[in-house]
Amino acid sequence: MNPSTTLIYDGSFNGFLTAVFVAFDAKINVADIQKNSECQNGLFSETETVFTHVEKAKRVWNGIRNKSHNAIANVYFAFLSETEGVELMLYTYIQKLMATKSGKQMDYSDGIVLHINQLARKVGREKHRMEAFVRFQLTKDEVYFANIEPDFDVLPLISKHFRDRYADQQWLIYDIKRKYGIYYNLDHVEMVSLNLKEVHFNKIHKSDAFLSEEYDYQTLWNDYFKSTGIKSRINPKLHTQHVPKRYWKYLNEKKEAV
Repeated sequence: MNPSTTLIYDGSFNGFLTAVFVAFDAKINVADIQKNSECQNGLFSETETVFTHVEKAKRVWNGIRNKSHNAIANVYFAFLSETEGVELMLYTYIQKLMATKSGKQMDYSDGIVLHINQLARKVGREKHRMEAFVRFQLTKDEVYFANIEPDFDVLPLISKHFRDRYADQQWLIYDIKRKYGIYYNLDHVEMVSLNLKEVHFNKIHKSDAFLSEEYDYQTLWNDYFKSTGIKSRINPKLHTQHVPKRYWKYLNEKKEAV
């Protein structure tokens, strides 16, 4: 029997897919898949560091997608939930998917399959909540800026919505919890980091009162950005967590009904 192995990856989605490829290709008995920033060695398992390889990640992505468009959306959405231990659950889910003739044959009475589907739905609901409640403020350099603190890492999922809705305006949506944002420069969307010292955040809350109150922070927020710019604070950021843009359409198509 092969010894069990814990695979360590860089925390990115492409890194996770690379780990899945390595596990399948080398027929590894996977004990766990962990981010390198959260690695906890098991007492009875070896560890192997997996380096992100985009082509290997794409092969896994395409393999899952060819089985089921719904399954690839479930995998990506569940990954963005940031749930503890989600990597091993997703690996098991992918194993079960690959063992079927069609993704439609997945057994939703299976605990893992059901849980991944539930996580994907939660992330889908958070995606729609952010699309509905993001409030922009215009900065002095004509960039519309909004900050959010979603329960899940949904920035890559809401990009298409805002790119389509505000195609003629420069905008930036910043996740203050995860410390990165998406910036549209009238040509394309890129992921950025941002220096936000001395900014008073007007967080989006789940309270039903949000629509009527708009919070006292708004006045302070508006006053701040009347006298400062945002472009000089933007730093392009290589954020490999997210799949290539050409694949985004598959994600947004299949979860609109969530």
